[in-house]
Amino acid sequence: MDLLELARKTRENAYAPYSGFKVGAALKAADGAIFAGCNVENVAYPEGTCAEAGAISAMIAAGQHEIAEIVIVADSPTPITPCGGCRQKLAEFAAPEVPVILAGLDGETVRTTVGALLPGAFSTTHLDAH
Repeated sequence: MDLLELARKTRENAYAPYSGFKVGAALKAADGAIFAGCNVENVAYPEGTCAEAGAISAMIAAGQHEIAEIVIVADSPTPITPCGGCRQKLAEFAAPEVPVILAGLDGETVRTTVGALLPGAFSTTHLDAH
């Protein structure tokens, strides 16, 4: 199953009884392993989890720490971008040039990169020099 198909399938399992807005994400780690996540809402908003965070958590739980590619499918006719928090989460585990594919329910896709989604991402790399 390719990443787009997996993200679409995973989106169907999202738990979104409050917003009705389901999102699925599938990512490929640097070693080729594939992980997926969906949004999980909670009545105590904003204590839910985004799809991207779920996929990243699954990757970390499996012992991986580097994203090679990610696909995000949202309950929207056209593609939408991840929230700001998820952009920072992606930047934590992916180089700026890592491809991001955004898809809507109409089949349209947009290709971008982690760096384009979050230019000037917060980083602690300056701390390594000390």
